[in-house]
Amino acid sequence: MNVNLLYSDREWVNVKKYFDAKSIVQDLGLKTLFTNAGKDVVFENGTAKKIKEQDPYITDTMSKVMVVPLETKEEIVYRQKIIKDCLENEDFIKKLYVIANRVIVEWDKLGRKTVYNGKQDAAAWAVTQIHLTELFAQGLKEIKKAFREHLTFLQSEGLKNLNARLKEEFSDECEKRTDKLLHDVSFYVTESEEKDGNVYLHIPKIVLRGKLGPGLKFEKVELVDVASDNIKYRNPKGTIAKIVNFKNSLTPNSFAAKMTPVVEKQIVELEQNTVNYIMTYTKSFTEKFSGFFEQLLFQAAFYRGAVNLRHHMKRIGLDYCFPNVCDRKNLTFIELKEFVMCMEQRVNAVGNTCSILNKQLVIITGANQGGKSTFLRSVGIAQVMMQAGLPVAAESFSSGIFPSLFTHFTRREDSAMNSGRLDEELGRMNTIIEHLDKKSLVLLNESFATTTEVDGSIIAYDIIKALNEAGVKVLTVTHLLSFAKKMYSESEKKIKEGADSGITFFCAERKEDGQRTFKMIQSVPELTSFGLDLYKDVIGSPKILE
Repeated sequence: MNVNLLYSDREWVNVKKYFDAKSIVQDLGLKTLFTNAGKDVVFENGTAKKIKEQDPYITDTMSKVMVVPLETKEEIVYRQKIIKDCLENEDFIKKLYVIANRVIVEWDKLGRKTVYNGKQDAAAWAVTQIHLTELFAQGLKEIKKAFREHLTFLQSEGLKNLNARLKEEFSDECEKRTDKLLHDVSFYVTESEEKDGNVYLHIPKIVLRGKLGPGLKFEKVELVDVASDNIKYRNPKGTIAKIVNFKNSLTPNSFAAKMTPVVEKQIVELEQNTVNYIMTYTKSFTEKFSGFFEQLLFQAAFYRGAVNLRHHMKRIGLDYCFPNVCDRKNLTFIELKEFVMCMEQRVNAVGNTCSILNKQLVIITGANQGGKSTFLRSVGIAQVMMQAGLPVAAESFSSGIFPSLFTHFTRREDSAMNSGRLDEELGRMNTIIEHLDKKSLVLLNESFATTTEVDGSIIAYDIIKALNEAGVKVLTVTHLLSFAKKMYSESEKKIKEGADSGITFFCAERKEDGQRTFKMIQSVPELTSFGLDLYKDVIGSPKILE
């Protein structure tokens, strides 16, 4: 049975992830997001009081799902609706996760990864199969109960369809048959139980039909019935016990046999063979639902993580929205925050509002420490979250779908590099170029700044212009002013000729007194990074030599 909560038509398979998912996670700081997704926040009267310990399974699940992008608007909306249900019914998704987790934990104790090949002890296999069938049946009952309690509040197609499949695959009739079977063979796994201050024995009742043939041997033996009788325990040497046992042994078509070691051995073999025969019919039941519980745990963990991320937004005071999917040339948002930084610093940071329409290339320049890289990361994080079906930290966010997403951020030189930093940058860029298509989005953060301004500008111009002409969407933060100036001049020339260059320019806003607002504004490229502002902050105002 399929869960189908991550996709409407299939289960989760870890395929088609971002080509260089490792760089995306590193450059955008997504490990912080994964970690916090595994930590729930406890609220009292709307105020965050406690952050729970990390659930490693939820963190691991988020790290896997978020680097496999959804590729259609329908897929994104499908997940968004389920998340909305989960946000409105947090207890429900928590129940699904807890139930699935308990089943998997208990299944591990029974030997989940052990494959029965027919060579193991048959008696042990039968006991395991009984416990496993009982475990699955109990788990399915609890899930059905959770749906009954919350169904009137659930609106998403995904959860409604899961409920419908569950009612069909584990119907009330199937539930009754399973309960009866487990009751009938309970004598094989439970010898006794205490009830009302008395001890009751689970006694097998196996009814066979056959006839005696030559040599007093049974022929054409058929299994008629198997059941477990609960008999109140009495001292077997007592008179009452002997009378009751003798009476129970008498039926119109039965006979009493003297219990000798040979007979006892044959009875044990009969019980074992009978139970083994019956439990082979439950194999299809356990096989049907084994994959179900594994998938349910994984998929419920993702939605638990989504709810936890919303809690962290609430704790910090961030607005959130479910993104809209639009044309790839458009990118619009209101009060978009850099979510990872907000979580790390526990602050409600400055947001940005932009409307970038029909543009393939966005060039961002301006003052040092003005929030340019933060702005770029905020877009990248929101894009990844949108393509995972998650809400983002903004009042509104609209973007196209880019299954081919790349990041190219300048990194500090470390001992693992076997060549110069520029060579390393160019090597990474070459790898990106080899895997680009028209569904690609490339985020460049101060790329090619490891060489001189002149050489870096030449390299940036050649590469970024080629990407733009090839129809690849690029957002770049740069301090290469010659490059920015040249791109702006060419863009203005096209506009004067009546053509659209497909390029727009943003600058980090700086007040006249040097104050940074951390806002990006659409503007002509700045021809300085205002490094003197930093000098004044660190060293002090320079003295003018006379």
